[in-house]
Amino acid sequence: MVIKKSFNGLANYAINATLNLYIIIMRIKYCQITLILFAFILFNYSNAYAQEEANPKDWVQLFNGKDLKDWIVKINHHEVGENFGNNFRVENGIMQVRYDKFPEFNEQFGHLYYKTPYSYYHLVVEYRFTGEWRKDAPAYTIKNSGVMIHSQDPRTMPKDQNWPISIEFQLLAGLGDGKSRPTGNMCSPGTEVIYKGKMDPRHCIESSSKTYEGEQWVRAEIIVLGDSLITHIINGDTVLQYSKPQIGGGVVNNYDPKIKQDGKLLTSGFIAMQSEGQPVDFRKVEILNLEGCMDPKSKNYRHYYIKSDASKCK
Repeated sequence: MVIKKSFNGLANYAINATLNLYIIIMRIKYCQITLILFAFILFNYSNAYAQEEANPKDWVQLFNGKDLKDWIVKINHHEVGENFGNNFRVENGIMQVRYDKFPEFNEQFGHLYYKTPYSYYHLVVEYRFTGEWRKDAPAYTIKNSGVMIHSQDPRTMPKDQNWPISIEFQLLAGLGDGKSRPTGNMCSPGTEVIYKGKMDPRHCIESSSKTYEGEQWVRAEIIVLGDSLITHIINGDTVLQYSKPQIGGGVVNNYDPKIKQDGKLLTSGFIAMQSEGQPVDFRKVEILNLEGCMDPKSKNYRHYYIKSDASKCK
């Protein structure tokens, strides 16, 4: 038992050390500073790998700036694939969330899912709040949106399921009242997480970010390591970390009981942009897969991979 705990402790130390160095490297890229850093990745508790900045060509643009190809819509009270009221649209190279064609809001919360699930990755989203909030939407939705991660497949959601079982990277803005309202928070529809070493019963956990007012663009990043560590970054600052995302808790209604298996760890899932009453723009949605071939002899090898997938080696 002592040996097992020692190895678990070593593994956790290695994961945190690697992730912190990875974040430093990405901050340097974001600030356009040139510097060479070296890090290590502990794989199977023994193998060390050098870490380097990812080639820009390795980043995948999930949003192509032209249309919603490769995305799936699911709106509460509607069947999957029905983009009611043209809720999600693209104009002038911007992914937009709008409600001008809604006769009434009627809790028609919506989500736009990328077609492919991911497990280990670094996601970057640039967003801003804009326009008039729907006054017939719930009060908490003003200047409120989110990016869902580790989400269930939208095709498994009944017509009247309000939220997907997922982890929400919550995006907020200030209300102009001088009160703190951080962004980059964590909310847990139908899920639970470990925060500061224990299961946290709160539906939402606030980040340490500052409050962003008005319609300014904000860069939000999330680094997801399967069912292990998840890190939130806002404008280059790490603002929240938690671990062990799993199914559990409440908030989600009218779900399929076969899907909500409480206690099941979430190792992967879909990524989705949220719609809940406030117009919001997304101008960038890009991802760096951190899972791939870790054999240095393969042409598909990348230094920054954290989890091995031998099927990607050539």
